[in-house]
Amino acid sequence: MKNILIVIIGPTAIGKTALSIQLANHFNCDILSCDSRQFFKEMEIGTAVPNKEELAAATHHFIQNKSIFDSYSVGDFEKEALQKLDELFQKNPIQVMVGGSGLYVDAVLKGFDEFPDIDPAVREEINTQYEALGIEYLQKKLQELDIDYFHYLEKTNPQTLQNPQRMKRFVEVCIGSGQTYSSFVGKRKNTRNFTPIVIGLEADRAIMYERINRRVTIMMNEGLLEEVESLYPNKKLNALQTVGYRELFDYLDHNTTLELAVEEIKQNTRRFAKRQMTWFKRTENAIWFDFETPVNVIIETISSKI
Repeated sequence: MKNILIVIIGPTAIGKTALSIQLANHFNCDILSCDSRQFFKEMEIGTAVPNKEELAAATHHFIQNKSIFDSYSVGDFEKEALQKLDELFQKNPIQVMVGGSGLYVDAVLKGFDEFPDIDPAVREEINTQYEALGIEYLQKKLQELDIDYFHYLEKTNPQTLQNPQRMKRFVEVCIGSGQTYSSFVGKRKNTRNFTPIVIGLEADRAIMYERINRRVTIMMNEGLLEEVESLYPNKKLNALQTVGYRELFDYLDHNTTLELAVEEIKQNTRRFAKRQMTWFKRTENAIWFDFETPVNVIIETISSKI
C-alpha cells in the first residue's frame, strides 16, 4: 500500500485537534503537529496545546518539543518531520498531520527552495538597521536589491511586505549571496514518498469568531496571564512575538488595561484566523467540510481516496 498522509487544516479554534484524534484512532496511527506555536514547552495555555486527555488519546509528535531559547526554523521542521514520517510509515502507511501554520504545512507537503548559508554578521547588521529604521528600511532595501521580487510580492502577497521576519530573510539572502532572492526560487525539485489527502475544516465567519472569543475567555480563566507573567523577562524572544502574548506584555508594561488587552487578543486572533483561511484556501486538492460534519462522513471520504 502506498503511503498516505492525512492533513487537517483550518483556522484556529475550529476543531482540528479533536478531528485528528478521531482519525488517528480510526486508522490506528500517530499525529504530527504542524503548529509552529505548539513546539515550545514554555508556551502552553496561549497556544492551545492539546490537554492531557487529548495527548493520551493518540501518540503526538512535535508538541512542546523545543524551548523558546532554541533556534528553530521552518526548514528544521521540514527535515525533522520528514524523518519522523519515514519512521512512522514503516509501522503504518497511513499517518495524520494537523496544524494551523500554513507555511509549515507547505514545508512538509512541498518543501522549499534551497538557499545559501548566510554569514551571521549580515543578519546582525540587518537586525540593527531594522531596529533603527523600521520596516521601511527592509522594503527600500529589497526594492534596491531585487526589484522583480518586490513587484511580485506587491501583486501576489502585499501583506508579506509588512512582515519583518520574512523581509529580513529576503534582504539577508540578497546581501549575503550577492544575488537576487528570486534567483533561488523554483530551482529545487522536492519529492515526497507519500500522497497527501488534505481535509479542511471551516465555519461561517460569525461562528468562527464566536468560537475564538470563547477560547480566549477560557484561556484567561485557565491562567494565561500567569503564563505570560512567567515569560515576561524573555518577551523579546522571537517565539514570544505572537498573539496572546504580545497583548499581555503590553498590559504588563502598563500600556493598556487588562480588559483592553483581552479584547485585543480576541481581535488579533480573529484577524489571524482570517489570514489562515486565505492561505489554506489556496491549498491544492483540499476537501473542505463544515466543522460540524460527522466524523464518519469525513472517514468515508478519506477511505474512498485511499
